[in-house]
Amino acid sequence: MNRLTIAIVLFCISGLALTGQSASSDTSVYLITCAPGNEIYSIYGHSALRVVIPSSGTDLVYNWGVFDFRTKNFAWKFARGRLNYMLGVYPYDMFLRDYMLERRSVISQRVNIEKEDLDMLMALLNNNLRPENIFYRYDFLYDNCATRIRDLFEKVYSSRLIYPPDERKDIPTFREKIAEYQRYYPWLNAGIDFLLGTPVDKKAFFRDRMFLPEDLQKNLSKAVVSRNRLMIPLLGAPEVILEFDSHQVMPSALTSPFLVLSLLFVVILVLSAKLNRTLLNYADILIFSVFSILSLLMIFFSFFTDHEQTKWNLNLIWSNPIVPFCLASLVLNKNWSYLFRMVSWLAVIFIIVALILPGKINMALIPVVMIMALRSAARAGMLPGILSIDENGRV
Repeated sequence: MNRLTIAIVLFCISGLALTGQSASSDTSVYLITCAPGNEIYSIYGHSALRVVIPSSGTDLVYNWGVFDFRTKNFAWKFARGRLNYMLGVYPYDMFLRDYMLERRSVISQRVNIEKEDLDMLMALLNNNLRPENIFYRYDFLYDNCATRIRDLFEKVYSSRLIYPPDERKDIPTFREKIAEYQRYYPWLNAGIDFLLGTPVDKKAFFRDRMFLPEDLQKNLSKAVVSRNRLMIPLLGAPEVILEFDSHQVMPSALTSPFLVLSLLFVVILVLSAKLNRTLLNYADILIFSVFSILSLLMIFFSFFTDHEQTKWNLNLIWSNPIVPFCLASLVLNKNWSYLFRMVSWLAVIFIIVALILPGKINMALIPVVMIMALRSAARAGMLPGILSIDENGRV
């Protein structure tokens, strides 16, 4: 979520990673919550822990969101789900400087923690900084900068940390929670929805929702710690450290993916009746080239990555392995109409599934699937009159 330089990473490893930190009587710990940013990797916000020890002049941030774009084969490792994140520790003023430059709001809340629990927390933090523990395999839903902090508190307090009953009657799914942060980026939302599988359609209960930094802050603010038969709030009142307007505005409905792609479907429908055979062949090669790219992406993220959230994807019904063979038949000028017939029927089945299972499929994809169904049915000779193509490939 937060990108830092190699220099900071080296500071982390060569400094505190070797010496460790111990708590003293004047140690304070704060949960830091940062507002969403404008970069794709930062739109979900960020969480960190701040440890202040005035007697030793220590004021450091523990940040589990460190990664480096210069990592060798960065994009490939990210796509495979094998990109390592790490715990970085660096001065608080350096941390704030980044968010001031990005004009992102920052909220701080003091953790109500006693000496014995504080000692355990510091021991866990130092253990996280050991060379064998400093790197971890990032998981957006279950192991990220926010869940790492939640898990630390759960280890420190164990059964003494008490979450309230979930107040929401309409428990959202992981997909719905993610979409809340993508609402300003509808095209990004459609693309991510295309790649996400059914695992993100599970209900995200009170504890689960803390994979998002703002939900971590909100839900931990409701948590209490059992201490000497008293229920003490885990966190103190929030203090605004930096405050900026988000400057995020909803895009015009005229540029929404559903409307734009619906218009594209209408254009292709009209052209299907107007273009001659040669131009229609070129158009179909272009269309099925795009569909083939989507199909290969779907195959890759469904079967060849460690991302559990992209498994069991319903979009595999229409963006399936048959599609590239349809493209091959067009390029090689082969009459493989049976492939187009299969793809057409699978597209229709997908549309029916989308209507039966609302909320699990982004409706912006429906016009795309309709284009596939239209051109596949035309190539298979399944459409009437001028929209169809005969067995010899003639319009």
